[in-house]
Amino acid sequence: MLDGFKIQNNVKIYMQTILITGGAGFIGVNLASHFLKQKNSKIIIFDNLSRKGVRENLKWLAQNAQANSLEFVKANLKNYQKLKNCVKRSDKILHMAAQVAVTLSVNNPREDFESNCLGTFNLLEAMRETKSQAPLIYASTNKVYGNMEELKIKKLKYRYVYQDYPQGITEQRLLDFHSPYGCSKGAADQYVRDYSRIYGLNTIIFRQSCIYGPRQMGHEDQGWVAWFAIASLLKKRLTVYGDGKQVRDVLYIDDLVRAMEMAISKIQKIKGRIYNIGGGPKNTMSLLELIGYLEKFLGRKIKYDFDDWRPGDQKVYVSNIQKAQKEFGWEPKIVPKQGVKNLVEWVKQNKILFK
Repeated sequence: MLDGFKIQNNVKIYMQTILITGGAGFIGVNLASHFLKQKNSKIIIFDNLSRKGVRENLKWLAQNAQANSLEFVKANLKNYQKLKNCVKRSDKILHMAAQVAVTLSVNNPREDFESNCLGTFNLLEAMRETKSQAPLIYASTNKVYGNMEELKIKKLKYRYVYQDYPQGITEQRLLDFHSPYGCSKGAADQYVRDYSRIYGLNTIIFRQSCIYGPRQMGHEDQGWVAWFAIASLLKKRLTVYGDGKQVRDVLYIDDLVRAMEMAISKIQKIKGRIYNIGGGPKNTMSLLELIGYLEKFLGRKIKYDFDDWRPGDQKVYVSNIQKAQKEFGWEPKIVPKQGVKNLVEWVKQNKILFK
C-alpha cells in the first residue's frame, strides 16, 4: 500500500475509504456490503450499537468482508474527537446514524435532538475543521414536510390518494416540521444544506420515504413494511394505527444504494442540492395493501386490530422523484410486490434473529 494506492499486476488502483455513520443499521449495513464487493473500498463503520439487531448486522458484515477492508468504531456522534479522526481519513461519507422513530422522539425529545441534530452538526463541524472535500450524503426524511393537512385527499376502498398531486410532492414543498423527530431531522437537513452554501462542503440531501428490505429489524415504532412481514411470519397479531389506508411510496434498499452511488458520481454537478428519494407514484402501498401481499405470500389470513392514529402520521405521502431522474439519471427498478416477496424470503431464512 502506498499513498492511498495498492499495486496489482503493475496497475495502480485507488483505495477509497468510506465512512458510514450508523453503519451497522439497516441502510448502513446494506451500503457497506455493496461497497465492500467493489474490492477497492475500505469501510469505516461508526456506530454505538444501541439499536436492536445491529450487532447481528455487524457480525454478518464482518463475516463477508476481506481482511483489512472493514474497520469498526464503537462511538456516539457526540464523541467529537473519534468522529473527527474518522472524517479526516475518509474519501466519502454516508451519514445514516439517527434516532429514527417518531414515537420515541415524542417520549424522549432530548435524546432525539442530540442524536439527530447535534450529531449531524458535529459531523459537519468535523468536515469543516479538517477541510474535508469528501462527498456527504445525508439521510433526511419526508417528515420535514409535516402533516400536509391542507392537501385534498380522496378516500378509496383500500387507500388514500392525492387529489391534485398525481406525481407526488416535490422538493419545492415548504418545510413544516411536525413532531420532535421532524424538528431534529429537519434542522439537521438545513444545516447540511447551509454548510455546503457557506463552507463549500460537498453535501447532498436525500429526503427518503419508506425504505425497506433485508437486514431491517423492523418493529412497531419504525420500519412498518419490515415489521408487518416479521410479525406475520411469527404469527403475531398486528396493530394497525389509523384506518390502514395510509399510503407511502416505498423504496427497496437496493434502489436506494444505487441512488446514493449515482448521486456521488455526479457530486461536482449536484453538490448542495436536495432530492426526494422514494418509490415515486409507481411504487406506492397502503398498510391494508401490504397485509394483502403478505396474506398471498404466506397463504393464510393475517390477524390485526385497529388503534388510534399516531401523531404526525400523514394520510398520504408520495415523493415526486423527477428531479433525481433528471439530474443524476436515477429511478427505482424493484416494484413493491417483488420487494416485499424478497423481504419475506429473507425473514423466513433468518427467523432466529427475531426470536
